[in-house]
Amino acid sequence: MGAVPSTPRHTSTTAETAEYLIGTFVGEKSFPLASDFWQKLLELPLTLRWSSYRVQQACELFAQNNHHTRHLAKILIHLSWCLQEAVRTSGAPSVVYLKAINAVYFSSVFLKYIIENSQSDNIEELCLSLLENEPVPKDFMTDQRSENLLMHNVLTFLGSIDVSPTTSLLHQELLNFMLIVMSTQLLSGPTPGPKDVNPFLDAAMSQESLLVSSVVRRLLLNYIMRSRLPSSTAASYSIFSEENQPGVLQRVGSAAANFVLLPFNYLVNSNSEGSRNQLADCSLHVLLVLIHYHKCVVSDESITDRSDDSASTDPVSKVNTYFTVNPYSKALENARDIEFDRADIEGNTQNGPAVRLPFASLFDTLGMCLADETAVLLLYSLVQGNSDFLEYVLVRTDLDTLLMPILETLYSASRRTSNQIYMLLIILLILSQDSSFNASIHKMILPGVPWYKEHLLHQTSLGSLMVIILIRTVQYNLSKLRDVYLHTTCLATLANMAPHVHRLSAYASQRLVSLFYMLSRKYNKLVELRDDKLQTKAISTGDGLVEDMSAELQIYTDFLRIVLEILNAILTYALPRNPEVVYAIMHRQEVFQPFKSHPRFAELLENIYNVLDFFNSRMDAQRMDGEWSVEKVLLFIINSCRSWRGEGMKMFTQLHFSYEQESHPEEFFIPYVWQLVLSRCGFSFNADAITLFPVGMHANKEIYYDEMNTNQNGELNEQRVLFDP
Repeated sequence: MGAVPSTPRHTSTTAETAEYLIGTFVGEKSFPLASDFWQKLLELPLTLRWSSYRVQQACELFAQNNHHTRHLAKILIHLSWCLQEAVRTSGAPSVVYLKAINAVYFSSVFLKYIIENSQSDNIEELCLSLLENEPVPKDFMTDQRSENLLMHNVLTFLGSIDVSPTTSLLHQELLNFMLIVMSTQLLSGPTPGPKDVNPFLDAAMSQESLLVSSVVRRLLLNYIMRSRLPSSTAASYSIFSEENQPGVLQRVGSAAANFVLLPFNYLVNSNSEGSRNQLADCSLHVLLVLIHYHKCVVSDESITDRSDDSASTDPVSKVNTYFTVNPYSKALENARDIEFDRADIEGNTQNGPAVRLPFASLFDTLGMCLADETAVLLLYSLVQGNSDFLEYVLVRTDLDTLLMPILETLYSASRRTSNQIYMLLIILLILSQDSSFNASIHKMILPGVPWYKEHLLHQTSLGSLMVIILIRTVQYNLSKLRDVYLHTTCLATLANMAPHVHRLSAYASQRLVSLFYMLSRKYNKLVELRDDKLQTKAISTGDGLVEDMSAELQIYTDFLRIVLEILNAILTYALPRNPEVVYAIMHRQEVFQPFKSHPRFAELLENIYNVLDFFNSRMDAQRMDGEWSVEKVLLFIINSCRSWRGEGMKMFTQLHFSYEQESHPEEFFIPYVWQLVLSRCGFSFNADAITLFPVGMHANKEIYYDEMNTNQNGELNEQRVLFDP
């Protein structure tokens, strides 16, 4: 009978054959690579139905026997060969794709089980290499590692084969498979170290730059084009039974790998999830994992050059380590607009192959999808790392396409995660670093803002709305999050905008003065608490609580000064164009009085009172018939602005805040990306196995991150706002 086991008689059913072959695959007997057993296994029409308990048993048995059968490595090699054949014959017959999809299914189920149930830090149970005495085909290089062969072929298929009705299912399954093989990161600690083992991710990072660029381009095109799996795919693929009942690998349940069955669920379900695009979403998930991966390695002691940005000299690093360059992140940074490539025109050389993308379509797609947190993270990655895309965004005349969904999300901050709020605020800060952006947003008039419920906003500029939402976010933070970094980012963005403010609306102007009042109340409460503690004999002046209060008081002193700087910038550079700001300051001038003699605020308040004196004196000298109405006061201010010359105003250096990513962003982004992936892709994972971030345990030890665990303080350590005087 050769290497193939005795199979059921010809009269046996397909189910019996499938039962036998799968049982043999997970059993003790090892089949060489060249055995036709693999062809029989991969050509099975998988219509057998198993309970999750039986799949659990099969996975356990496979994990026990894989050490000596090396069937995981062998099926991964066969998957590689199937993909090679599919690429070689781009119009491949259906049997080629059938075998490849079956190989992906088998590999996904058993690989995921071994990863999430690994008993060692090195994931030795994977056994990715063949035994030394293993017979192999003549053209197979015995020194070639299976993970390198696999990732090269998976990425080659994804990067070179277009998505079509014939190939879309295999594309989807390979993307799901990519998430499984990269899930070894979930077993690592929150801080990447040299002992972390991610064999498939490392293999992906070692690919040539041309292949990397093609993969990044394809993943982004999948996200932009949002192609749907055709319904005919299910009918033509035998794994989907006529009764719409799942086959053997569709019934793996929580015990094994139900996440690889998303295409089936997507095709047969008609719930709200159908509105989401699985291929686009999964492409983005894979891209985010790839671009944020950083491999930590121990450096060679003979290396003295630390000019590379990726080098780590942080004393927190207990050993002499550095992070290797991530080629996928570099490819995203080098992405260029397919319509216009400045580098080509100027004759500049590219840092590797350029990823050519339709920036217009990418911009529009992001505008449609920013309600989703993964889209926010992609937008952040682009505007923070890709100067060409940032420049493209800044010259768009329809900035509301991006800004309106961002502002609406910030408006509903109480229903969002803190990390999502941080990412959105950082995006606004990065955009506000450009003076043309700050000027253009005040020229765009919005007929209405239906989602803003507290006040009727009619014919409001986009810039005024942005001021309103940023101030509202500070107000929300004061009462809920109490996060200093969030305050800093909001105020830094407002400060960047201030010199360019044009016709700020009445409501936005009132909120700006109210912002000073809100912060002053917090400041005054802290002063009272500190003084009370200092007067209590039981607590010395060196007490830690008093020191904490003094530190917080210093923070709010800085905040108040920034708000005064914002008001000063408007009054100094744009007073004639902002009569509503003058009116708001005159209407609430009493809020500034307690701080006139404060050493940090005195000079700034001199300017504000110079403006108040100018308008108050003219108002007092104005004879009026009847009472001053709001309309009359505003008309008076508008007329008086014509004679305003700014005499006596002290000129302060314009504030300019810029965002700079911390030197070790991976400590924040790697856990954050995986939290997003787990919350959206249906990827169940054993909670006990996850060490990348804290996890709330569920009774069945399976987690779906509908609510993410967020680090309330980590962001302060990972991001920073720089002040440029």
